[in-house]
Amino acid sequence: MKYLFFIISMMSLLPLSLSAAPAANDIDTLHPVARATPPGIKNSGIFLTLKNNSDTAHALVKAHAVVAGATELHTHIKEDGMMKMIPIDKIDIPANADTHLQPGGLHIMLINLKQDLKPGAEIELSLTFEDESTKTLVVPVKKVTPPKGPGHQKHSTM
Repeated sequence: MKYLFFIISMMSLLPLSLSAAPAANDIDTLHPVARATPPGIKNSGIFLTLKNNSDTAHALVKAHAVVAGATELHTHIKEDGMMKMIPIDKIDIPANADTHLQPGGLHIMLINLKQDLKPGAEIELSLTFEDESTKTLVVPVKKVTPPKGPGHQKHSTM
C-alpha cells in the first residue's frame, strides 16, 4: 500500500517536471532601440530582435512602457497602394528562430508619449509572452531612419 501511495505521489509531480521553462527565459532581446522624437511628437516605435533559443514556438502578446499612454504591438500592411500601420494581438516567435521588429514591419508602438524621446535617453520596456511570463529591459533612445520607398512618406514623423 505504501508503494502504491509513493507511485501515485510521484506521478502527481510528473507534470511539473515536464512543464516547459517560461517563455521569457527562452527569448533573448537583441539590439533594442526606441526611435527618438522631435519636440511635440506624441508617437514613436521600438525595434529589436527576439531570439527564441528553444524548440517551442512562443509569442509576444503585450508590451508596456511607462513613457507612453498606450503601448501596442503593430505591423504594416499595404492598402490601396499605401503602407498602413495596424495593431495586432501578438507577434509570433518561431522555435529556434529570430523575429525582427524593424521600421516598416513588426514593431512596438508607443502612443501618446508623456515626454519627448531624446537621443541618449533610456526607457524601460516590459514584454509579456503567451504564458504570461515577462521580461523587462532598458531600451536606448536613438535616431532611427524610416524606411525609404513608396508608401512610407507618412511614417517619417514618428
